[in-house]
Amino acid sequence: MTATTGRSALVTGGGSGIGAACARALAAAGVAVTVADIDGAAAAAVAREIGGRPWEVDLLDVADLEELRLEVDILVNNAGVQTVSPLEQFPPARFRNMLALMVEAPFLLIRAALPHMYGQGFGRVVNISSVHGLRASEFKSAYVTAKHALEGLSKVTALEGGVHGVTSNCVNPGYVRTPLVDKQIAEQAAAHGIPEQQVLERVLLTESAIKRLIEPEEVAALVVWLASAHAGMVTGASYVMDGGWSAR
Repeated sequence: MTATTGRSALVTGGGSGIGAACARALAAAGVAVTVADIDGAAAAAVAREIGGRPWEVDLLDVADLEELRLEVDILVNNAGVQTVSPLEQFPPARFRNMLALMVEAPFLLIRAALPHMYGQGFGRVVNISSVHGLRASEFKSAYVTAKHALEGLSKVTALEGGVHGVTSNCVNPGYVRTPLVDKQIAEQAAAHGIPEQQVLERVLLTESAIKRLIEPEEVAALVVWLASAHAGMVTGASYVMDGGWSAR
């Protein structure tokens, strides 16, 4: 038995990358996991693997989430996307959609989950933020804005939830090894005629003291700890996993 055995969780963006790693790690800790993803086949595949339940959902359909009620003990807000563009060229509709996905949807899911969590006197909200929730980079206006807003939402949830036994925290990774990042590395290495390790060191990890990507399983391990009874006094915090980037 672990401190999380018998609990239930919802992981958004659980069909791949960090979300899938979180779903696997929570399931291994005895949690019954619902894997939510816009890609229904991916959600179903991960759910089958871990003995969980899939939920095909488009979190941009925010109106559909307004009356939602969730009976889960652990909520992992992970779903997110990235767009790189100068401010003056950034498509306004894309900006709005990214904020809806990464701020409004987490708000609505937290809102849906809190009554159950309050009723049982236990709840864990874990928001997958980013080093960009604490720092800014050029050409990522929507992502940086959304992650900064998620940090604020997480802290308010912590303040309101504390008396009810509910904690809320952010996990703030730097660059994580996902298929999307691996593809970017390979493309930049080919374009510049340099080895992939040099792309990491010169481009992606310039500010990092540790010159490697974060593994999704490393993020998931922290999520599982934050979801456990052992982290009952940890709330309103932002746990940075960025290889030293934000130490500068």
